[in-house]
Amino acid sequence: MIILRDYQKEAVDELKERTNKLLDKPNNPICIFKAPTGSGKTIMMAEFLKEFIEHRDDHRSFAFIWAAPRKLHIQSKEKLEQYYSDSKALRCSFFEDLMDKKISESEILFLNWESINKKDNLIIRENEQENNLSKILENTREDGQEIILIIDESHHAAQTDTSQNLIRDIDPRVTIEVSATPHLSSDYRVLVEFSDVKREGMIKKEVAINPEFQNIKVSGKSADEVVLDAAIGKRKELVKAYKDEGSEINPLVLIQLPDKRVGSSDKKDEIIALLKKKGIAVNNGKLAIYLSEDKENLANIAKSNNDAEVMIFKQAIALGWDCPRASILVLFRDWRSIIFSIQTIGRIMRMPELKHYEDHQELNLGYVYTNLSDISIHEDLAKDYITIFESKRRPDYKPINLASCHSKRFREETRLASFFIPIFLDAAKELRLKDKINFKVKTSVSELIAEGKIEELDHVVEHIEKAGTIAIDQTALERQNAFSSFIAEALSPLYPEPRSVGRIRDSIYRFFLAAFKMNYEDEQEKIMNIVLNKQNREFFRNVIDRAKELYLEKVGRGKKELITDEEWDIPIRLNYNSFFEEKKYKNSIMQPFFYDTRESRRWKTEEDFIKHLEKAGGIDWWFKNGDRDATYFAVSYTEAGIDMPFYVDFIVKMKDGRIGLFDTKSGITAKVAGPKAEGLAKYIKEQNRKGRKLFGGIATQKDSNWLYNDSEKYDETDPKQWQILDLD
Repeated sequence: MIILRDYQKEAVDELKERTNKLLDKPNNPICIFKAPTGSGKTIMMAEFLKEFIEHRDDHRSFAFIWAAPRKLHIQSKEKLEQYYSDSKALRCSFFEDLMDKKISESEILFLNWESINKKDNLIIRENEQENNLSKILENTREDGQEIILIIDESHHAAQTDTSQNLIRDIDPRVTIEVSATPHLSSDYRVLVEFSDVKREGMIKKEVAINPEFQNIKVSGKSADEVVLDAAIGKRKELVKAYKDEGSEINPLVLIQLPDKRVGSSDKKDEIIALLKKKGIAVNNGKLAIYLSEDKENLANIAKSNNDAEVMIFKQAIALGWDCPRASILVLFRDWRSIIFSIQTIGRIMRMPELKHYEDHQELNLGYVYTNLSDISIHEDLAKDYITIFESKRRPDYKPINLASCHSKRFREETRLASFFIPIFLDAAKELRLKDKINFKVKTSVSELIAEGKIEELDHVVEHIEKAGTIAIDQTALERQNAFSSFIAEALSPLYPEPRSVGRIRDSIYRFFLAAFKMNYEDEQEKIMNIVLNKQNREFFRNVIDRAKELYLEKVGRGKKELITDEEWDIPIRLNYNSFFEEKKYKNSIMQPFFYDTRESRRWKTEEDFIKHLEKAGGIDWWFKNGDRDATYFAVSYTEAGIDMPFYVDFIVKMKDGRIGLFDTKSGITAKVAGPKAEGLAKYIKEQNRKGRKLFGGIATQKDSNWLYNDSEKYDETDPKQWQILDLD
């Protein structure tokens, strides 16, 4: 029995709600279901269809067409049949399985999209036996079934004019577009957040591209050999890590050959020859081949302990293929499309045991090795996810075994739950929002730059030179986007994701209904104009802020939980995406050292502190800490009665054996650091009672000196609490 994760249950509920709303709308309405590769799209769709037909308040009956490209419809049929093996909720059929030339109630007809997308195909073309799709659709409707069309992996299927015409020919009551990268447009969307899938341990934390290549020794090898050696070497590391975890997973290396259509060799023979030198061949079962003209050792290849260590493939494998033990991807082709690259990377994103590993973080990563001189990554999901730099802990490191902590995550803390709506209404009453609103507002406008210019394209400027701005009335779509942007800004940085934006939007609509009897279905544009008006925006912003405070209090009450990590050590390796740049620091315990270019203001203070650490003669090494989960070091502190983790900025190992814990602050941040400072002071005192040699506190720069405050009753204004930070 498959147990759905929280995000999957929510997606199923939202799909059911959206689809039911669309049933009586005209013109072939579309619902878009966007979910990342590895999130379990097929399972979510299977559960949605079951819930959709079994829990109805009406007497309507439905038949379904599931269209998918290539051979994905076969794989999908097998998955859904397995899912319904006990409940028998829906019948899964191919064209030839249909009875009485119709799709029966609660039956899914699985079709290959390309096959029905040809006008001369027997399935489409009228014939004497009347065994064609048009007649089957006619019979299905005459039997009382309403037809719902599901287009799986829609970015491969639904873009062409022919495909659009075919959708119109099928004339479904509702079309559901299913993809990680959808292309159709609709106001009805169900989105599964990438962060939710990763947090549940369903997919890997990140993907590293050519890790450790900065210092790699070529020794006369070809580029292909260098890439293959690194990939096979990484596989051996992962094999050992899985064994240490007590797992039988045999990690698989995927090698993608170039496409001959671009005019170059597909490298098949050369790669096979190189692999044979490493003892990996077809005849010993360690090499599998998945090519149209050659298929070897593919039986049970997805099994976790299958003997195959490497599989050669081309683009065709990128769609729908599911082998969670695949961990390493070797690319010998260009990435011309970001859609394709995400699909290809998806083959190594799944976690084989649906969990992340605490003791072997390297198992939580996917690895890409390539002989390309450059990889272009667009500003989308991939840029944040893919890592291209790796930093490793220095070999001279000795364990420090610090007691640390991290928060147990609760879903309500990462997005707004349904009980936010009554909280919002309470906040509106408390702040008397009803009495403050100005209803005499004009249509919302967009302000556009007038006669702007940039003289030096290679210079970043905060404001471009311009003559002024012009105001243009917003279109309905612009107004909706402005409304959503206003809500997202008000939520940020707490909950700026789509579901929470929708929750705030619903709260505002409920407020207008309760306070002024204004139904959003009839007066949506008027409500948005009122909220976006300059005189009213601040009133609504204040209510949202107050509602967030009340919501956090409710979520935090009895929900906060810190997990103690008794023996924390500096991570063995850390991976960074393309937002990071390298800095040369000899005393960093992580080499090379990378910093986040997006944190320019914060980095200036940290950089000044690092320069102080680099000059100090008494330091063995220092570590720039992060601020997430159990990977990084944190101490407990209490604020508003809630225990939370405090991730200090720096851990400093002194040559005399002491360990310094410092958090760098400047300006206003130093003034509000009280609870964290006191939590750190308390931690140091408690640990020193146990025989540790810790010191540290809040650190700030004054003139040319660095000072730190380790008082248990922190007072930023008391000069007696600050002492010179002497690290020599």
